[in-house]
Amino acid sequence: MNIQLKTKVDGNYKTIMEQFDRKLFEALKPKYGKMEIVEFTGSKKDDRVHLRFLSPLKAEWVSRIIEDGEDENQSYFIDEGTTLPFPLASWKHKHIVQKITENTSYIIDDMTFKGINSLFTLFLYPALYIAFYPRKSIYKSYFKAN
Repeated sequence: MNIQLKTKVDGNYKTIMEQFDRKLFEALKPKYGKMEIVEFTGSKKDDRVHLRFLSPLKAEWVSRIIEDGEDENQSYFIDEGTTLPFPLASWKHKHIVQKITENTSYIIDDMTFKGINSLFTLFLYPALYIAFYPRKSIYKSYFKAN
C-alpha cells in the first residue's frame, strides 16, 4: 500500500534537504502521545533513526537509510524499517525535495508499507495517513521560519 503527501514550501531544494536533521525531526514528532528519539545519525546512506513510542502504546521503530541522492531537480533519501511496531510488517519511506523554482520546492513523503496481513494493511492506511498528514503544515511553517 502507498501513501504520498506533497507539500509546497519556500526554499531551494538543496537547502531544504540539508535541513532534514534532528531539529526538523523533533519538529515533526506527533503532538499526541509520547515519543522519544533514541538515535538519529542523519539522512545519508547507512544512517539510522531509532524511535521509542511510550504512549499511548509502547513500541520501537528503527529505520536505516538505504539510499540518498541528488540531481539538478531533486534531492532524496529513503529509509527502510528494520524494527517495526505491530502490526507493520514492512516500511519504506522516500523523502523527496523537488525543485519548483530556485526559491520554492515540493517536499514529497512517499511511503510504502504492509501490515502483517492484508486486513491489517487496510486498517493501517487511515492510521498512517492521519499520523503523517500534519507534516504538511509543519513543513510549511518550518521552512517559512528558516
